[in-house]
Amino acid sequence: MQIIYGTGNDAKIAYMQRVLSALPCKIIGLKDAAGARGIVAPEVKETGKTPLENARLKAESYFQIFKCPVFSCDSGLYLWNHTTGDMLPESLQPGIHVRGEGGIRLSDEELILHYTALVKEYGPVRGRYKNAICLIWDEQHREESMEMDLWGEPFLFTDVPHKKRVPGFPLDSISLDAKTHRYFYDLEDDSQDGLVSEGGFVHFFRNFMEKYEIL
Repeated sequence: MQIIYGTGNDAKIAYMQRVLSALPCKIIGLKDAAGARGIVAPEVKETGKTPLENARLKAESYFQIFKCPVFSCDSGLYLWNHTTGDMLPESLQPGIHVRGEGGIRLSDEELILHYTALVKEYGPVRGRYKNAICLIWDEQHREESMEMDLWGEPFLFTDVPHKKRVPGFPLDSISLDAKTHRYFYDLEDDSQDGLVSEGGFVHFFRNFMEKYEIL
């Protein structure tokens, strides 16, 4: 059972393939799905105001192209001063614009520089991802969610990047476990997966398959 993940980010595709490996489905990325059909999938503009609106926009657009099961995800990042507990100023909240807003799109290295600068200015910065997903199976069956079980656990930013880098996930190199203050990359099995909520996505897909008797 093949499901298209509406993203061109190889790291995100690999993550979802790993997370959903126990379910009776095969996750393929946008490039592979488009290549198999001899087409080039267009980039969908993320014009929504929330992660769920953007996930829905992408899933609907790709479903109209492929006419087969497809899902898309989106997330927003929100920041607090870890010492005081106060949210950082609204102008500094990335929300759905983690890589920049408008015509600005920061590279992996630029993103690391931006967030380490915030730590230098405000001290320890606490972050949390609010994640959303929209799955369209066919014209009659779809499911979407932005429930808290999809959100990542709170974590800390540091201004000293880890030597390990994964393209597409630059902020993981400056992310620390909030309880131990250790780099996620130094924990067992690169436990930064908790920032995305592995269990929440498994629960979402399993519930969908059981609800519509797909399993």
